[in-house]
Amino acid sequence: MSILDQTACQVRDALRRGEVSALDVTDACLAAIERLEPAVHAFASTAPDAARARAARLDRRRDAGEDVGLLAGLPLAVKDNMATADGLPTACGSNILRTWHAPYDAHVVERLLAEGAVIVGKTNMDEFAMGSSTEHSCFGPTRNPWDTDRVPGGSSGGSAAAVAARMVPVALGSDTGGSIRQPASLCSVVGLKPTYGRVSRYGLVAFASSLDQIGPVTRTVGDAALLLQAVAGHDPRDSTSAAETDAPVPDYLAALEEPVEPLRIGVPKEFFGEGLDEEVERVVRDAVAACEGLGAEVVEVALPHATDYAIAAYYLVAPSEASSNLARYDGVHYGRRSGEAADVIDMVMRSRSEGFGDEVKRRIMLGTFALSSGYYDAYYKKALKVRRLVRQDFDAAFEKVDCIMGPTSPTAAFRLGERLDDPLAMYLSDLFTVGASMAAIAGVSVPAGFTEAGLPVGLQILSGVFTEDRLLRIARMLERETHLAGRRPPVCEESA
Repeated sequence: MSILDQTACQVRDALRRGEVSALDVTDACLAAIERLEPAVHAFASTAPDAARARAARLDRRRDAGEDVGLLAGLPLAVKDNMATADGLPTACGSNILRTWHAPYDAHVVERLLAEGAVIVGKTNMDEFAMGSSTEHSCFGPTRNPWDTDRVPGGSSGGSAAAVAARMVPVALGSDTGGSIRQPASLCSVVGLKPTYGRVSRYGLVAFASSLDQIGPVTRTVGDAALLLQAVAGHDPRDSTSAAETDAPVPDYLAALEEPVEPLRIGVPKEFFGEGLDEEVERVVRDAVAACEGLGAEVVEVALPHATDYAIAAYYLVAPSEASSNLARYDGVHYGRRSGEAADVIDMVMRSRSEGFGDEVKRRIMLGTFALSSGYYDAYYKKALKVRRLVRQDFDAAFEKVDCIMGPTSPTAAFRLGERLDDPLAMYLSDLFTVGASMAAIAGVSVPAGFTEAGLPVGLQILSGVFTEDRLLRIARMLERETHLAGRRPPVCEESA
């Protein structure tokens, strides 16, 4: 078995025992990236020399008897919207930041390095995390390892594709309205969106500040628990970061194999209606039935606002916050500056027009309109009221059940270019994921099966705020039944 076919936890343990070196594992990852990147294009940038140098340093420290951290020399990748000061650009998939280098590390990057990780590169993404297909990137689209004519999902499609294709054992993504969970579903990997505030956003380039959250993208639930352990916790530089006194970080791996008993699973009737692909529904219902066969009680719950109105409210709240956050990219302080301008106003207009892609421009205009005089109360303020109703839906459901299960995405992976000219169809890819983001709760997508065409289907599991430990135990219970983590995508065989 190749070292890259082992789970991150297995690799980490082998590194700790000295059975393999960090340099050997890093070299294996870099070789896989070199071999598979032409077919998948999961990376925005890589740093092979810096990664090898860091791996060698970690090996020397370990050989000298030092504790090199929880991750012990494990190679990984981070999404290209997380600041890195090690020479890798932080471009966010955008021409306006294509050559920008951050002067500092994001909090999660600091934590990864402190725990002995080796960052081999930054993964491709939809520009400023605005998209559901990883086609809106200045670096070009990422392709799905299960079918390279199809999308990997977005906006963390690069992270999901890299992990699925065994380029890296684990990666970090960011989730604003489903951007970890949806690509995890389409690529048959595990994607965890922690509770808002569980992981610091310091150094994460902002899309929608009240929604953005960083989380793990991995092949197994255990690997997700390991990576979350490394990055979770309070950070005083992020005012929305949960204090340790209010939300202490548990040991996610310690009780992972313990079943949640008794387990009551809520299945929202609204998740199984119009727009859901029949094959996706079949796979998801089979997964829920498998949990029921293990002794769980399945009950129907109602999430009327979370399904009927959440996506409309999300596409007012998120673009409004994006309009505000992206105002800083004006060609004055940093980023792209137009070289042909008559005056300052013309320079700002040209810099933004040349630097932003069509989807980002669309969302900036939507958000600016929703915040404008005369429309704020009618649109943005009303969307915030709906957001409160969405949270109340989930609060009421969690009084009756331990978790909620349903489809992550209404369809399996669609073809590249299929929805580029239909923004509404693209936005509906987030139909089942935006509710959890609006409610700031925890959610995970785990592989549930495949369609007849061999395309992955993910099951979404949602639980209350700061219940990631229980959520991971429930996900692990299903993972033990499906045995899908070892299944390799076709691109790995084709490029062997």
